[in-house]
Amino acid sequence: MIAKLTGILDSVAENFLILDVNGVGYQVFASARTLSRLGLPGEPVSLLIDTQVREDAFNLFGFGDAAEQHWFRLLTSVQGVGAKVGMGILGSMPLDRLGFAIASGDAAALRQADGVGPKLAARIVTELKDKAGKLSPPGPPASGGEGAKRRGGVSNTGAEEDVSHDAVSALINLGYTRSDAYAAVLNAKQKSNDNSKLNDIIKLALKELAS
Repeated sequence: MIAKLTGILDSVAENFLILDVNGVGYQVFASARTLSRLGLPGEPVSLLIDTQVREDAFNLFGFGDAAEQHWFRLLTSVQGVGAKVGMGILGSMPLDRLGFAIASGDAAALRQADGVGPKLAARIVTELKDKAGKLSPPGPPASGGEGAKRRGGVSNTGAEEDVSHDAVSALINLGYTRSDAYAAVLNAKQKSNDNSKLNDIIKLALKELAS
């Protein structure tokens, strides 16, 4: 099974990329999150890979970091969540917000992804709620060099995710449960439009918990 691919970016489509590895072009399906972080054609890319083998298909799914890959595996472990829906969910919101939504029982947030209706969203929350708060912060984004910046795909998302996880950890250290901490930080970030620093997020979250 293919676990990782490193090569040159050939092209990017709506939901996949073509990766040239020593002259062989691999079609790799990826989330909007990962695709937006790639560079321009001709630049190096390294992706973690999940391989899905069926009677009529041999599909590769690529991830820019281990956290996204782990979330994909968690999501697709839920009945009714196939690879396409899983990728759609990953591309619909940042990973920290996905974790917060599931940990806090916010099924409505999951419904913004294509293919996720009320029943499936509720099932995802029910089955993954206890696991959502145990995930570690995402790793570095998929490598794409300066081209990723030129495409506008690289932002401060990683920093925002780190701030969220640090805020949750701080609240847990103060004695709050993981689920309550996740929900409070999510609400605090929404009210601050994701622009506040760590101390500000913690202060806002504490107000949420006190209300």
